[in-house]
Amino acid sequence: MTLIAFGINHKTAPVELREKVAFSPDSMVEALKSLAQLTGAYESVIVSTCNRTEIYAQAKNLTRDNLSQWLAKFHNADADELAANSYVHHQQDAVKHIMRVASGLDSLILGEPQILGQVKQAFVSAKDSGVIKSEFERLFQQTFSVAKRVRSETEIGSNAVSVAYASVQLAKHIFSSLKKSNVLLIGAGETIELVAKHLHDQGVEKLSVANRTLARAEAIAKPLGASTLTLTQIPHHLKDADIVISSTASQLPILGKGLVERALKDRRHKPMFLVDLAVPRDIEAEVGDLDDAYLYTVDDLQHIVEKNIESRQHAALQAEQMIDEQAAQYLLWCQGQSSIDVLRDFRQQSESQRDTLISRALNQLADGKDAEQVIKELANKLTNSLIHAPTKALKQAAMQQDNKNMSLLMDALGLARANDSSK
Repeated sequence: MTLIAFGINHKTAPVELREKVAFSPDSMVEALKSLAQLTGAYESVIVSTCNRTEIYAQAKNLTRDNLSQWLAKFHNADADELAANSYVHHQQDAVKHIMRVASGLDSLILGEPQILGQVKQAFVSAKDSGVIKSEFERLFQQTFSVAKRVRSETEIGSNAVSVAYASVQLAKHIFSSLKKSNVLLIGAGETIELVAKHLHDQGVEKLSVANRTLARAEAIAKPLGASTLTLTQIPHHLKDADIVISSTASQLPILGKGLVERALKDRRHKPMFLVDLAVPRDIEAEVGDLDDAYLYTVDDLQHIVEKNIESRQHAALQAEQMIDEQAAQYLLWCQGQSSIDVLRDFRQQSESQRDTLISRALNQLADGKDAEQVIKELANKLTNSLIHAPTKALKQAAMQQDNKNMSLLMDALGLARANDSSK
């Protein structure tokens, strides 16, 4: 059996191709069964996210072309295009790859935590489909274990590496508890949507989304239980905001110095934390000159992000060492399993030879043949049967002057020890 990892990801394939070969949860059972039937995969797991589609399989004579053609056929995609944008890993490299993926080391954002849950779900789907046996059970349990260690024993996920997340982390340093803070988000693009999700994850209860188009603001606010308002309503609500984060496409500032100054006066100079993620700026730079107003721009946050990326890269080196150790342990276990299989086969073969000869001897005794002759014949045939293969191997090693194998064979057959004891 050979372990193979085949796939495409954000590094090797454009989003258009990744979309074509993505698997929905509803199609996973059918896909796993088709993979087993058409490629001969003995064990398999399919990981499919927005950034990757990967197939992990244990099989005999399974190649990159086999998997590429199967994936293309399943999704009606171009096999040549798929092959040109794919990658493949075997054995130890495949083990390391799945461990790196689950640990967030192969992600678009280094150390992102969501991928571990996605790999776990892929494993559960494969197990429910009946395509997981002992080796993949062991492989993926060790993968989950090392991914957990990477997150708990390194700093891989402790620092913000996006301006959306960095703005929320910075707010946490300024306010003792975000849960009690009143937050106003201005804009309704992807960045504000990410900020809103991060704030919701931090337990923020008082959240408002302001946008020129109310429908777009509601699309972000409704799933999070947040309120909405238009840009023209901001002057009436700004005084209530402890935290303001803005990211719009406006060519002119949304918040001027005078507006913020009046809000601070109404707040009786209770501090206000403002983050401007927009380019051009949404908040006038002069706001930063106001007492009790703490203004950060996208450039300030980008500097934080760059430092944190360096920190994560250092943590990634530690994580790689953990993965190397775990991969080596898994491969040693596999080798142990192989030796167990060989020993089992050898014992079964020997017992089969014994049973055949005993059955023949009993038949001879039943036919009235001399017992002493039957026993001698049984002993000779059993001895010849059991020494046939070792004798052949010893002769071959002697003819080839293969001293290493000769020594191993003699030791295995007890001949080396016998010779030593006779000296």
